[in-house]
Amino acid sequence: MDLSKIKTLIDFVGRSNITELTVTEKDVTVRIFRTSLAEAAVAEPSQNPDAAARLVSDAHSSVEKTSHAVKAPVFGVLHRGPAPGEPPFVAIGDAVEEGQTLFIIEAMKVFNTIAAPRSGRIAHLTEVDNGEVETGDLLAEIA
Repeated sequence: MDLSKIKTLIDFVGRSNITELTVTEKDVTVRIFRTSLAEAAVAEPSQNPDAAARLVSDAHSSVEKTSHAVKAPVFGVLHRGPAPGEPPFVAIGDAVEEGQTLFIIEAMKVFNTIAAPRSGRIAHLTEVDNGEVETGDLLAEIA
């Protein structure tokens, strides 16, 4: 299986709601799964361990290049919507523009707007809403 097919599979898993995909072609099996913090890809060729290490390294590189983590810059209460009862600013799969509001973090009665650092699609969102987040917590990934 060539690297372009593996990258296509990684992109597919990133855009969908599935958490694991296994594909076998000839003597190569590729297993791609998403963890709770970030997407991960594992390749398991059945006969060549050196190829496995190379494929895993390439797959991780492509994930790192295609997604950007949005982390909490401060400790506070995370709000996914503009006000209680309002819909969230973004959902998984939404296209966002650079500078678009993603979240609000309330810290010491100050409301800090968290904006998209780049354009792309939301690949991952935190489950936290109206709850506390720590500085550095992963809030979203933009692919």
